[in-house]
Amino acid sequence: MDGFIQQVIDGFLQMSWQEATGVIFGIVSVFCSRANSVWVYPTGLVSTGFFTYLFAKPGVGLYAEAGLNAYYFVMSVYGWYNWTRQKDGHHAVGISWMSRRDWQIALGIVVVGWVFIWWVLRSFTDSTVPILDALVSATAWSGMWLLAKRKIENWVMLNVSNFIAVPLLLYKGLAPTAVLTVILFIVAVNGYFHWRRIYREQLNEQA
Repeated sequence: MDGFIQQVIDGFLQMSWQEATGVIFGIVSVFCSRANSVWVYPTGLVSTGFFTYLFAKPGVGLYAEAGLNAYYFVMSVYGWYNWTRQKDGHHAVGISWMSRRDWQIALGIVVVGWVFIWWVLRSFTDSTVPILDALVSATAWSGMWLLAKRKIENWVMLNVSNFIAVPLLLYKGLAPTAVLTVILFIVAVNGYFHWRRIYREQLNEQA
């Protein structure tokens, strides 16, 4: 435990301004997501932009994570548009549970994404952790798609990704980002229950 704490302290002391900016905006973004605020997307765009650069650096080599953040960037633009669309004076996309079709698509993204990303990492990069790096990215791909659709289960899928990512980030010496991911995990658990409450309130308003 002492070694881990020291690693975190050293990581914060040595943290680049790019990583610091990505961490700060990442924390703000996830709290906006928990609050069901559209500001999750503009703050997320800043965070993912910096993390795409950070993870792709040769000294880090988490190429799937870099690609994941580039995907986050694109999905943030899509989600921003989707969340702000109006229909009859109301949000066109409200919070809801996943349908059977949603589950099929979400799990399909995980399986196909995992195999595809692993193959790319093995074939075209010097990644030393292709299996785990690919799994983190594939589950997060699925979670971000669900977030853009305002599905409650997005929190579950994103936390699968967060859970796997923490030891991977520590292994790569990115302790501050690992701490951020732990914070994201905790907030995501709270966000899941918060979104369930918002969903019930939506039903009461429609009754």
